[in-house]
Order: sequence, then C-alpha cells, then structure tokens
Amino acid sequence: MTAMTPAPTRTRPDLSYLLDHTSHVLRTRMAAALAEIGLTARMHCVLVHALEEERTQNQLAEIGDMDKTTMVVTVDALEKAGLAERRPSRTDRRARIIAVTKKGAKVAARSQEIVDGVHEEALASFAPDDRELFLRLITHLAAGHLSTPVPSPATPARRARQRG
Repeated sequence: MTAMTPAPTRTRPDLSYLLDHTSHVLRTRMAAALAEIGLTARMHCVLVHALEEERTQNQLAEIGDMDKTTMVVTVDALEKAGLAERRPSRTDRRARIIAVTKKGAKVAARSQEIVDGVHEEALASFAPDDRELFLRLITHLAAGHLSTPVPSPATPARRARQRG
C-alpha cells in the first residue's frame, strides 16, 4: 500500500472556479427568466444586435459566439415566432440580413428589461460602491489581461461572446 501524497496547499482563491461557477449560475437564471417570454439567450442576443444596425446572419453569429448551425436554428425559431425575418440587404444585394419585425422589437425591449433585471439582481448583493468597483475590475480583466484566449492544441479555448 502506498502512502497518500498530500494535495498542494492552495495559496490563492480558485479564480477559475469562482468565475466559472458564477457565470454558470447567471446563465441558468437568465435562461429561466427569458423562457418566461419564450426566448433563449441566443434569441435575445440576435434580436437586440439585429436592431442596432443592419447585420448579416454571419455577423450576428460572430457577435453571439454561435456556430452556423446554431445560428440557423436560432433564426428559424425567431422567424417561426414572427419576431425576425431574413431579407436582402439594402446596401449589398448579395447579402441577406436578419430584420426584426415590429413584434420582435417589442419582444426585444421586454427581453432587455429581463436581462437588465437579472444582472441587477446578481449585483444587488453588493453595496453600491462595491458594485461599481466590481464592475470596473471585471471589465478591466475582460478588456485587458483576460481579453484573448491562449490557443491550446489539447483543448481549444471556447471564444467568449463578443460585445457588439
């Protein structure tokens, strides 16, 4: 029988776990809240970003970090619900854009209220000054040192959703 080797002593909090866990819980809360109005987070993302400016399906897929198949399924669901439609671009006849319908714009406004509410609820556990500090620091990490994944041949890094 071999003796057990003690685990190394942790000298810092497990940042990977903390970020992964809180991100996972936030996504599940977001999914539950948006499901109440029949949307997924991806559907919300497409609607909001398609309303900002004329964008192709590929551009929206890039913003929402979706592969082509997921994007097609998402847009199909939006079309079926009457929230968006594929149309020729006004500026490039070869390109097709995702256009949000009037009904879709109303749903997008409501879904944005829901998203903002979920975010506000998540931050409500902080005192106001701590909330601003946390947001400033996490934004600094996301835009700075942790803005770009390091490629790894063993496990390709999944790209985080891009800001539109």
